[in-house]
Amino acid sequence: MNIQERIRTLPLASGVYLMRDAAGRVIYIGKAVSLRKRVRSYFLPKGACWRPSRGVSSKTDVLVNEIRAIDHIETSSEAEALFLEASLIKKYQPKYNVELKDDKSYPYIEITGEPFPRISLIRRIAFERGQARDAKGAVYYGPYVSAGLIREALTIIRRIFHFRACDPFPREACLDYHIGLCDAPCIGNITRKDYARNIRNVRLILEGKKDVLYKNLKVEMEDMSRKHEFEQAAGTRDQIRAIGALYSGTRDINYFKGAEQLQRALNLPRLPERVETFDISNIMGNQAAGSMVSFFNGKPDKSNYRRFRIREVEGIDDFRMIAEVIRRRYSRLKREELIFPDLIIVDGGKGQLSAAVEALVSLEVRIPVMAIAKRQEEIFLPGKRDPVRLPPDSLALQLVQRMRDEAHRFAVSYHRKLRHKNVFGV
Repeated sequence: MNIQERIRTLPLASGVYLMRDAAGRVIYIGKAVSLRKRVRSYFLPKGACWRPSRGVSSKTDVLVNEIRAIDHIETSSEAEALFLEASLIKKYQPKYNVELKDDKSYPYIEITGEPFPRISLIRRIAFERGQARDAKGAVYYGPYVSAGLIREALTIIRRIFHFRACDPFPREACLDYHIGLCDAPCIGNITRKDYARNIRNVRLILEGKKDVLYKNLKVEMEDMSRKHEFEQAAGTRDQIRAIGALYSGTRDINYFKGAEQLQRALNLPRLPERVETFDISNIMGNQAAGSMVSFFNGKPDKSNYRRFRIREVEGIDDFRMIAEVIRRRYSRLKREELIFPDLIIVDGGKGQLSAAVEALVSLEVRIPVMAIAKRQEEIFLPGKRDPVRLPPDSLALQLVQRMRDEAHRFAVSYHRKLRHKNVFGV
């Protein structure tokens, strides 16, 4: 497989790419929000404005000329890719990562060797590259290419597993304690054992060992429940959910909880990170229009909103209109080899759901789909006779309602625009 063919097989998801030379050595490692787009950019014509660093350096040209193979590791979010990139650079020491970055000062995370370690970002370390610990017992992670992203990720991690960032060690609790970022070891508010647990969990995140972290926390939560320590078990459960939010690329913990509830209620194969929601708007079949809104990690992704003027259906037939819009949307994604959503939501009941399912089957596309009926807020699923009824106050239902209402708003606004154009010609 040549390089261009290999690029076409790369996913559009976030992750880390490893470039190898003719001898199979890893010569460069990078992270990307979209692996295919990022790697493809290295091989665009030299004058292309979207190639990395418009004034492309000779070192980058030399790198591209040496690339003979490309490996990749897909991740759940850009933050996870950031951690993985740093650990792989430390492991492989690729020569072009060194040469291309030697003239810059990239941040490292320092965990001191004190009884209650301090965690902070630093710009330079005074020991040999690749070494993990200094003479005072401090541990280092990095370097991290994106200072802004690692600073943001570290802020989120600190909300989950509290640690001190003060220097020197204070004699009384500071503001960080009062705003829930530190458990104040300075006043004996946390034991050394419990503080060490927090530091251990932070290190597992930085080392990319999320599976080990999840396993440890779930074991701890079950042990707490057996001992009837329900408050502590609930705290650990919230930590597990917050870590999931970090890896899914969102700071909205409530969104993650709602998505987790929805995954369980609908028996989805994966957490619904990208959801596309459809609605039809028409008056007596006139100026019929369809809308699709896209949500990513609980937030509207307006660049992926789509409008559809109904072409194939005359009169009042919402079922066939839904089928048309679904067919047009996903035939295009299939043709252009773009990413499918994790879940499709259709505004309506069993009829709209059946029409959507038939359209997907005709395209040989497999995407989980559901319908939500406004009157009773009932959820209908393929192959299920009875609807799913979520509690009115559940975060899962609120998430679905928010997306459904946005699709309806978007459809109505387009329908009004078409009516206005039909009446006034503008």
